[in-house]
Amino acid sequence: MKKCPECGSLKLAHHKDKGEVVCKECGLVLEDKMVDFSPEWTEHDTNDQSKRRAGAPLTYTQHDQGLGTEIGSSADIYRLGNKDKFFRLRKWQRRVSTAIERNLQLALSELKRISSILNLSKAVEEESARIYTLAVQKGLVKGRGLEQIVAGAVYISSRINDSSLTMDDVCRAAGIDKKTLGKNYRFVMRKLDIKLMPADPVNYVHRFASRLELSPITQTKALKLIDSIKKNGLNSGKSPKAIAAGAIYLAAIMNGEKRTQEKVAMVSNVTEVTIRNRYKEFSKKLGLKNKYLSKAMKKAVA
Repeated sequence: MKKCPECGSLKLAHHKDKGEVVCKECGLVLEDKMVDFSPEWTEHDTNDQSKRRAGAPLTYTQHDQGLGTEIGSSADIYRLGNKDKFFRLRKWQRRVSTAIERNLQLALSELKRISSILNLSKAVEEESARIYTLAVQKGLVKGRGLEQIVAGAVYISSRINDSSLTMDDVCRAAGIDKKTLGKNYRFVMRKLDIKLMPADPVNYVHRFASRLELSPITQTKALKLIDSIKKNGLNSGKSPKAIAAGAIYLAAIMNGEKRTQEKVAMVSNVTEVTIRNRYKEFSKKLGLKNKYLSKAMKKAVA
């Protein structure tokens, strides 16, 4: 513990305002010009109770990235002294000038709508807005539907962030068909030079399993099966959704929580034939043996 070199007292006072350490007994100044690293709170409005040091962080989900000023606090009315003038200035301030800003304003409101339907995470929404902003700046939206490019940006962002969103989910939320989405998201990827890794089947396991009301043990079993499938190279050339659906169906049977192929197909949006083929292939090539599995295999052969 620090003590006064003059009188040996341990009673020291820290004056943050002055940046000094003073001995309470003899008055010796031990340290001065100390740097205060704590936040410097500044409140410009008496009604603002939140102690903020700076403004909101930059975000692509706003057409001006959150850098624009905002006329709208109650203190502004008193400063202007004229309520009509206040509302007129606020209306003009909210108007956007350039064509890109107008386009972004419409597109980002569409993104907000899709985001609320799909319950997107903040990271996915932010990345989607960033991709769309780059597309607008490079003139990729000309001659194409605004909703189509926004939907493409959302799907690319979900793939980048390892989300379990499928093309069907984005198509339903955006109100476009799968072919249109595929064409537009590939176009954006090519023009912006975005490289995507193949989707991981693991990302779909929790979502499919929760919809099928399977236990955590079965989910863990499905994840272990997918790991074995990857190690044995059985995932090559196969749809990640189909692999996930086949692994979940197989894990459910092995744990005695059998679900029908029809129900798994409905949840995963994969055909029953594909699930049956993946199930047979995985159980055979991985050498899986189980009393429930044996019964299921006999029924499948029959």
